[in-house]
Amino acid sequence: MTIEHRLIPAKHPQTNGMVERFNGRISQVIKSTYFASAEEMETTLKRYLITYNHHVIQRNLGHLTPIQSMKQWQLDKPDLFKKKVYNHAVLDT
Repeated sequence: MTIEHRLIPAKHPQTNGMVERFNGRISQVIKSTYFASAEEMETTLKRYLITYNHHVIQRNLGHLTPIQSMKQWQLDKPDLFKKKVYNHAVLDT
């Protein structure tokens, strides 16, 4: 998993709020779960990330999941993407 550092646009603090809210959710998962090993924690976090990206509908994304939103964005602005966005949780149509 690679993390790409991006600066938020000026006068758009809601972007930071989305990131902070997601980080808070990750923090809750870590605090509320006992992990027997680092591998178990990594597996749990990967599963949470898949669930979040593919199944959690976001109001600020027009009631779409993050992956559905990315797929739509890719259709609208394909020149911004280097790779095709896949929805691995369900079959792409």
